[in-house]
Amino acid sequence: MQDLATLVSQPERRRAVVEDCVKLVESEVRAKSGLTGFAVKTAFTVVKALKPTMIHELVEALLDEFVGQLDPFYAEHQREGSAESLERYLAARSDRVAESLLAVTDRRAERSTHRTLVGAYQKLRPKGKEHVLAAVPGVGRVLDRHVGALK
Repeated sequence: MQDLATLVSQPERRRAVVEDCVKLVESEVRAKSGLTGFAVKTAFTVVKALKPTMIHELVEALLDEFVGQLDPFYAEHQREGSAESLERYLAARSDRVAESLLAVTDRRAERSTHRTLVGAYQKLRPKGKEHVLAAVPGVGRVLDRHVGALK
């Protein structure tokens, strides 16, 4: 059984995974509502205005760490011989998956020297788990789309 790191180690597949992840982020931002949604959409718009490629660059920079956090779930799914999609499998474990993914961004924020970005992250972080929980099924869909390359 291959791991998810194998998937993103191949340049063409990596580009496709990154593009799908960027689309997922954009879709999740569009779906936000209320005051928190307004804050997320505003921050997203500011980031894209300042540097249009930033979301792509962030996904690219974080992908290996995210994959490292998701690989145990993928391996578990494979070991169990689950017939359900990764989307459903991850959604059923969304709390653990969200914590694993947030561990990546929390570590990055701790090490970052970009005070403005860290400040923005810290303001949005209290609602971060809620946002990541909402995105877990989408993460599973992205993986479902690409893991066939591992078989």
